[in-house]
Amino acid sequence: MHIHILGICGTFMGGIAQIARELGHRVTGSDANVYPPISTYLRDADIEIADGYRPEHLSPRPDLVIVGNALSRGNPAVEHLLNERIPFTSGPAWLAEAVLRHRRVIAVAGTHGKTTTTSLLAWMLEHAGLEPGFLVGGIPKNFDCPARLGRGGWFVIEADEYDTAFFDKRSKFVHYLPWVLLVNNVEFDHADIFPDLAAIETQFHHVVRTVPGLGCVVANHDDRNVADVLARGCWSRRATFGAGEGADWRLLPRVPNHGGYRLAAPDGTTHALPTPLLGDHNALNALAAVAAAAAGPLAPEVALRALPEFAGVKRRLERLGTARGAVLYDDFAHHPTAIAATIAALREHAGRARVVAVMEPRSNTMRGGAHQAGLAAAFAGADEVLVYAPPSLAWDAAAALGPLGSRARALPSTEAVLDALDVMVTAGDHVLFMSNGGFENIHQRALARLAAAEPGTTAP
Repeated sequence: MHIHILGICGTFMGGIAQIARELGHRVTGSDANVYPPISTYLRDADIEIADGYRPEHLSPRPDLVIVGNALSRGNPAVEHLLNERIPFTSGPAWLAEAVLRHRRVIAVAGTHGKTTTTSLLAWMLEHAGLEPGFLVGGIPKNFDCPARLGRGGWFVIEADEYDTAFFDKRSKFVHYLPWVLLVNNVEFDHADIFPDLAAIETQFHHVVRTVPGLGCVVANHDDRNVADVLARGCWSRRATFGAGEGADWRLLPRVPNHGGYRLAAPDGTTHALPTPLLGDHNALNALAAVAAAAAGPLAPEVALRALPEFAGVKRRLERLGTARGAVLYDDFAHHPTAIAATIAALREHAGRARVVAVMEPRSNTMRGGAHQAGLAAAFAGADEVLVYAPPSLAWDAAAALGPLGSRARALPSTEAVLDALDVMVTAGDHVLFMSNGGFENIHQRALARLAAAEPGTTAP
């Protein structure tokens, strides 16, 4: 079968492309927004990608078109497939029918931490020899690919609450038929499709309804919004995780000067939680993964053995290299809560060294201004803040950053951001780039520019 994917360079759709190829299909795709790491992965996998959404990309006529949720009515390719009556479906619906109905699914949902936690779970099952299938909204470094079909009975999937397609406005995750559903947290996001937090909670309630009675919902004990979702009804086994008293799986307070994290299991035993990831938020992600693995196929001690060898995920506090004696990082954070958690993790790692935070407000929610009131507080842990604020931004970024005073600036172009970094960055600094897009390749441009005056630059 020839499958053509519209929006193939999104992290989710790139994973769909990989799985479709493993199933023996011929796969091509179109996209108008191409940036690493998925674009690099697809190129290396020899998957043919056409630039843009022209009708001729659907000639010769494919057997099926899988439509990404970034495409809407009026798009030339969408109008062509409708007029020509070419069979089409969504990525989540195709995956459910082609793969997930035949597997035990662990679905990782939540506003934050999905990609890291999904990658952790896939690695735990892999380390235990279960050869899971998986689909992650990023590229886990232990696998160096966003998805695979797998040969075992389990499939681990990042379960996004964003809508499915222009013809299916339900959240993606209602298609996934989870045996184990992990709910990491629930906050307001995706203001372009959800009017308020209650609408998001309704979608989470819908996916809770799909979990079998013999399955399990693994829920964040510390999150009030998660509790509100479950209060609407839950017909499955439950397990909770968190740092608070009463959680089934509890992250224990760290003892000063003794290093590392520990957890308390439901049976009263305590274990080291040897996560190599930075930050308390990632310790909670690791704890959540252990709890979800235990609700599925793995004993906790087996899941924990995989943690020290977890290599992380590209674009999640990923160290890019050093230039001019400063260390540069790339991160996907684009919500005030994620920005604050990422900065806090880097601050703990950097100690008294300067943390320079650089952010692109690229998500629909951020561009529309829904998070502007929380922006200054999110950056409170950084020493210097640079926000890319193009003229098209719908709100006054400089005013939003006002409470931070002279240590925060809004700049109209990435070139202006690079100019500021060139003047500002000195040896010992930690420079953190945050965006859920390509950020005009500012990361590599910054490395090259800062390196021009420093012959001792090193690669990652």
